[in-house]
Order: sequence, then structure tokens, then C-alpha cells
Amino acid sequence: MSPVIRPASESDADFLAWAILASQRGHVGRGWLDIALGLSDTETLAFTRRLALTQTRSWWHTSKFFVAEIGGTAAATLCALPMSEAAASASNALQEVGADMGLDIAAIRQRGSYVSECWMAGDQEAWLIEHVATRPDHRGRGIALALLEHAIGAGKKKGRAKAQLTFLIGNDSAEKTYLKAGFQFAEEKRGLGFESLTGAPGFRRYEREI
Repeated sequence: MSPVIRPASESDADFLAWAILASQRGHVGRGWLDIALGLSDTETLAFTRRLALTQTRSWWHTSKFFVAEIGGTAAATLCALPMSEAAASASNALQEVGADMGLDIAAIRQRGSYVSECWMAGDQEAWLIEHVATRPDHRGRGIALALLEHAIGAGKKKGRAKAQLTFLIGNDSAEKTYLKAGFQFAEEKRGLGFESLTGAPGFRRYEREI
């Protein structure tokens, strides 16, 4: 059965929260929000759900996601937006949710600062694809590939000439999917501090022409 791909809505917030955490955790089981927040799994999931519903339309917001459905059930998702919008909007969204929950924003940013050791901005004019995740019981069926093609098409409609994405080094299943979707290696960045916290050596960035 071919997936039905649609824009995400607020009713998808629970699914998107799971997907955001799953994509960040990759193959190592611990992602940026886990480390930066320092909360329990339940609290981290609740925080992430609120990120999907903020007034700030960051790369965690429902408005930036596409959802692939199989038989009316959300099976996979990803977000897509201009790279130039990613960093600033993310910071504002964290501020919004953290303030509402009474959390120490400065401490969150400090714990999460490790990511700068390996983060690569790439092309600021590129169409950024992130938070790619498929439910375990729907993997291996080409759903992520269909979503990627849909997101790339959306970027083309926005006048973007290039798409890019970043993933943890060692996430072989994700890398194989991106290669099938026409992405190619652009660069990678490694760091000992990053690896000690996450279990992954760093990030790898792929890109493709649209």
C-alpha cells in the first residue's frame, strides 16, 4: 500500500514528539533533547510535544512536518524548512516552552552546547530536512523514501536549489536511505566531547541538488 502524504496538524503532536526524539536518538538511544533537558523520558516527551505546538514555528513545530499515513495511521514523518530559519527559531521555541514549564533555560543551553563541536551549518540557502523517523513496524517499506521525495518537491516549489540533511555518524540504516534518495556525502565533523556524551563520533552531512 502506497503512503498518503499530508502536512502535519496539531492532532499529530504526540506522534511528532515521538519522531523528534527517535530521530535525534538514532542508533545510540540518546539525543540532544535528552542531554540538554536532563529530564526523565516522560518529561522529555512532554516537553517535546509542547515544542510541536509552540507559537514559534521552529523545526519542531507541526507546520514544518509532513506525515506519511498507511491505512489512516501515521507511519513516518520528517520536517523541511529553509536552513536559514533553523537555528534562531529553535532557540525561541526552547525559550517559550522552558519558560512555561519553569525550567532553567540557561542550564538547558549549557548542557546542549556540546552539539556545537560537531554541528555543520552547510548552505544557508539550502532546503533543510530533519527529524526523519518511521515507526518500527513500518520500516523497510520505502515510506521514508517517499517522504523524502515529497519534501524535496516542496523545496523545489519554494525555489530552493539544494537539499541537505544531517545525521549521526554510524546510523547506517539512515545513511542507506539517504543514498537511495539521491543524497551524497558533503562533509562530517567529529569530536571527543560529543562522542563521550552521545556514543556517536559526530555528525555527517549529506546534500543533493533539487
